[in-house]
Amino acid sequence: MIDLTGLETRPAQTWGAIRLVPLVRPEPIMDLRLHVKVYGDELSLVDLPDRSTYISYVPHAFVASWTDDGMPAAAYGTQLAEPRQHIPVRTRRRMARRVDKNRLRFLPLHLALEGFLALHFGGPAIMWEEWSSQAVRRGLSPRVEEAYTGAQVDGLDDALRVFEIHPGQCGLLLYAADSLASAFVVPHEEDYRALHPTLIRDLYGELVYEYALLHPVRDFPAVIDEEAVASLADLRAQAVRQEREWAGFHDSVMAAGLLAAPAQVQDVHRLGRYTLRRFLPAFERHAENHIGETIDDADGRTAYLKTFRLSQAQTRRGYLISKLAEHDWSLPDTAAALGTDAAALGLRLVRAGFGHLLRQDVLDGYRKAKR
Repeated sequence: MIDLTGLETRPAQTWGAIRLVPLVRPEPIMDLRLHVKVYGDELSLVDLPDRSTYISYVPHAFVASWTDDGMPAAAYGTQLAEPRQHIPVRTRRRMARRVDKNRLRFLPLHLALEGFLALHFGGPAIMWEEWSSQAVRRGLSPRVEEAYTGAQVDGLDDALRVFEIHPGQCGLLLYAADSLASAFVVPHEEDYRALHPTLIRDLYGELVYEYALLHPVRDFPAVIDEEAVASLADLRAQAVRQEREWAGFHDSVMAAGLLAAPAQVQDVHRLGRYTLRRFLPAFERHAENHIGETIDDADGRTAYLKTFRLSQAQTRRGYLISKLAEHDWSLPDTAAALGTDAAALGLRLVRAGFGHLLRQDVLDGYRKAKR
């Protein structure tokens, strides 16, 4: 499970359809620090382990610095590039790259998205007759998913601008119409203050964009027992009780979908006593599905966390690909496991955007069978 031990939930702040829930560390992590490096308007190319290329606009990267002896580490600070008149191409060798012995540069969320895009990227493991020659030769290439920047999410820029940063705050949970959109956690409160503005440049899913645009946020009123209040001390005690009840409700109900155990976890890099990891969900069709990346200590406690909530369409694609891979890409076997037939499964693949993987004559046969 994602372990948020050491982080405490504070009362939420709302703006329009956006709800921001602060996460506070009473004791910050001192031997791991994050700072941001901001790039200009370049395209970035990343060579992946399977020799394919990941192309993306990268607005910023995080640089993690740590100490081997557990002594405090200081953040380097933010660097801003001068505006450019042209669009150069910046080449990166790896999604997470060591800068020197105790510094690692990685691209926030791109590390997690790379894992999602590479899910069973090689395509059919066995050359069943239903698959096209492109599916056999190139697998799922090209694999494309869409996302929105924070600047496109209605109300997020204003919410971040007026957001009150709490003493000791090291993260937040971001909701759109009370649906969890993203989680962001860093080791130290100074890191958070430096990185808080980067949330407007992050990536968010289609569901987040639509919910922020179309749905209002619910109100959670505080209820004070008037009969129990006879002094300021009693009123303060009632306020503390309300804070505890809100935190308990949030942690057990509102954030439950995020805190469930990820289905797949991959170690990416060691950082002294910490490990940079990325994770994928189980692609349950009627549940929240978050991809993300973490930096955990040796006990599994989270020092850094950034997540991306998949849309229903993205969840369906991940679900279908995983089921096909689970059954060696056999359409009849996969269809039987899903309680349907090969023709219906083939048409589901078309609707999910994977129609190019099937031979045209096979697709024509499936369409005739379903008329």
